[in-house]
Amino acid sequence: MNKAIEHNNYINIQFSERLVSLLAGSLLIADAFERKTFSFSKAAVGGFLLYRGVSGHCPLNKWTSGIKIPSPQNINIRTGVTVNRPRHEVYTFWRNFSNLPLFMQHVEQVEDRGNNRWHWKIRMPGGLGSIGWNATIVKEEPEILLGWSSVEGSAVEAAGKITFNVAGENATRLDIVISYRAPLGVAGEQVARLLNPAFEKMVRKDIEQFKAYFEKKAFFIKD
Repeated sequence: MNKAIEHNNYINIQFSERLVSLLAGSLLIADAFERKTFSFSKAAVGGFLLYRGVSGHCPLNKWTSGIKIPSPQNINIRTGVTVNRPRHEVYTFWRNFSNLPLFMQHVEQVEDRGNNRWHWKIRMPGGLGSIGWNATIVKEEPEILLGWSSVEGSAVEAAGKITFNVAGENATRLDIVISYRAPLGVAGEQVARLLNPAFEKMVRKDIEQFKAYFEKKAFFIKD
């Protein structure tokens, strides 16, 4: 009985936040080892986040107990690409989020749940498992703009927006903004800024893979 109470007191972060810590930690450690010069700071922070996710315990929570921690600001990643395909084809492909695993390395599945709701499932680096959350389309202008956001209570607080612009004959310019909010308040904001280069590199790679995939493959687009 006492051991059970001690165990419950030891775990002081929610399950959803543990999953986010595992995702962020695995990304940081992978990026630290992929660099030509090993990044000790990224490996150290990544290790702390992995410990936080696996154990469910965060020492910072005890130290900051009773202290009001300001809410973190959103972290934004911006990128873009020009695809040599007509705008209506590019938009139709993106509008069906279940297509994204075809070119996004870490996206395991995006399932249509109806009523503009989609369940995202991301594969974490290092074989640490998957993390899932629900998102909904919040703004849509056919062939011009597509915006989505995670629903309240999701394990991941994230949002995205893509604009589609004609860039010449049979070419489309995509401008993409992805926003996410880190856990740990302001401290988490600093972790997110450390994580940003790794996350941005992953997003840019996915978008370049989309360009290569979409330009080479012929699609039958239904009206």
